[in-house]
Amino acid sequence: MNAYLNGDYLPLADAKVSVLDRGFIFGDGVYELVPVYSHKPFRLDEHLRRLQGSLDGIRLANPHDAAGWRERILKLIDLQDVADQSLYIQVTRGVAPRDHAFPQTVSPTVFMFAQPLVTATPAQKAAGVCAVTAIDNRWLRCNIKAISLLANILLRQQAVDADCAETLMLRDGFLTEGAASNIFVVKDGVLLAPPPSNLMLTGITYDVVRELAVANGMPHAVRAISESELRAADELWMTSSTKEIMPIVRLDGAQVGAGVPGPLAQQMDALYQAFKQAVMRA
Repeated sequence: MNAYLNGDYLPLADAKVSVLDRGFIFGDGVYELVPVYSHKPFRLDEHLRRLQGSLDGIRLANPHDAAGWRERILKLIDLQDVADQSLYIQVTRGVAPRDHAFPQTVSPTVFMFAQPLVTATPAQKAAGVCAVTAIDNRWLRCNIKAISLLANILLRQQAVDADCAETLMLRDGFLTEGAASNIFVVKDGVLLAPPPSNLMLTGITYDVVRELAVANGMPHAVRAISESELRAADELWMTSSTKEIMPIVRLDGAQVGAGVPGPLAQQMDALYQAFKQAVMRA
């Protein structure tokens, strides 16, 4: 498995950074995760725009323009032995003496690596998963894809401890997102999505699902979703680049809808798979 670190392509095991890197000391950095299908990065322009937004959010100058990123990313993809990959990009503020204030003359650390992309199997989607809920106690800039993910880790561990797949987060009585996913609600045949805001990280898969709903005439709305609506849902889905469209069939031990993946989840998954074949692997 190969990696990229500050201009060098090298085996992942050989990639090293200083213990004084601000990413290690403070979690002072941002990241992106790009799915790769048949050696082609999916929606790379959108991922790079989101990376730019995260860098702007932490006041860190982008070390490369879009063409520079594309060149480096495509070369790293080509170095891998597998066709479908999960490509991780991380930019930190760099190496400097430990001090909270921004260092003045430091180059950012740019690190990338790719590993095989593992998505949910048809059997897993047919069975669905369980989830739990928790109070969203993260900071107020969740739209920044920051590497300091301790709150998300702790929230996700609540699901792991309950032998479930995800933790759905509630803030002030309303759904925000999952610890590592976006969440969709289906009620009375209408697909509902929480609106993008500083309280959630809008996923690329979230955007694709909304686009497919529009293109295929699926009734949908983007609006605030209350806890009571969440618990009364006919269907719940978690979405991400690895989970794709994953039905949630139990929430906090209670059955969701009929307790099996619902018809809209199956329809959307079929649309998503067709989209992957026609667009992502074109």
